[in-house]
Amino acid sequence: MKNVSKYKVDKFILIPLFLFVIISVLTINSAQEFLPTHANNLYIKQLVWYVLGFGIAYFIMFIGNDYVYRHVWFLYIAGVVSLIALLLFGEPINDAKCWFTIPGVGTIQPSEFMKIILILTLASMIDKFNQDYLNPTVKDEFFFLLKVGVVVFIPSILTFLQPDTGVVLIYLIITAVMLFISGIRYRWFAIFFCTLTTLIGFVLIVYFLNTDLFINLFGTNFFLRIDRLLDWSSKTGYQLENGLSAIGAGGMFGSGFKNTPIYFPEPQTDFIFAVYANNFGFVGSLFLISLIVFFDIYLITVAINTNQNINKYVISGIIGMLLYQQIQNIGMTFGLLPITGITLPFISYGGSSLLSYMLMAGIIFNISNESFRYTN
Repeated sequence: MKNVSKYKVDKFILIPLFLFVIISVLTINSAQEFLPTHANNLYIKQLVWYVLGFGIAYFIMFIGNDYVYRHVWFLYIAGVVSLIALLLFGEPINDAKCWFTIPGVGTIQPSEFMKIILILTLASMIDKFNQDYLNPTVKDEFFFLLKVGVVVFIPSILTFLQPDTGVVLIYLIITAVMLFISGIRYRWFAIFFCTLTTLIGFVLIVYFLNTDLFINLFGTNFFLRIDRLLDWSSKTGYQLENGLSAIGAGGMFGSGFKNTPIYFPEPQTDFIFAVYANNFGFVGSLFLISLIVFFDIYLITVAINTNQNINKYVISGIIGMLLYQQIQNIGMTFGLLPITGITLPFISYGGSSLLSYMLMAGIIFNISNESFRYTN
């Protein structure tokens, strides 16, 4: 066996990350022409967040994944406490308590870190269950799923109350993907989806037939969220229409850097892809999407090559999270999916999300290093 350095960095992960840095900083810089003057340095802040993020990734590589896995329940409790503290002490921004405001730094969004913590917690639970029960019975799986349900429900309800429905959906997608590859009986998925379909059907029936009853049962806030979610199918709305116009104006090779011809809200976060597509056109968009697809596929190969099941579960959760956010963000930009406020990983502006993704990158680097050891 060849001697592989503990801190060896997989170039097929590192190079896409560097390309994401360049694309993110350039696009956020271009988007700033539509933002207030007090936000004229967001691209510099994004670069600083990236530098800090690479530092976090290196720190995770230094301490190793085994250390992280051993302390996963401490991380989970810390994440839940931060969500509780946010509801109790957080200052509302746009009628939502999603962020802690730190003077001189900006805002921190605990739910972004909770996504990664949940992946690690579920991976640890699944790995332990499969080690303890080589041939689990239906009863064993039932009680295991109850435990998983409790672990997922706590941060989900706390995040829903902020309110942030988009992140709650990410929690559920992460859970579904990780359980799907865990080896449990597929009948549980049939039961879950039948139950979910029934609940969604009930909610929609009440929504369409009796608005007053819906508001009495679920509240005005939830009614507005459902109303916004369902409104996308008409392909109308100021943000969507202008975003589509900007994409179309990009043509084959783009309108040019910092030359977006039309304004639309949230160009640095939710609609970052529209800014990029306008500036760099169809060719540039094809490059970014190809880069994203390569990155995701390579993560799958890392999962296949790793010798530890817990690592496979971790990467499955990461891929589920990334795929959903990538498809949702780009899809809503084109009007193919509802506008939910989901950002594009590694590209959209955001300190919390970027730091959480780079923490995730450190974990992936460690798994990749272990794969090198087993294959060399």
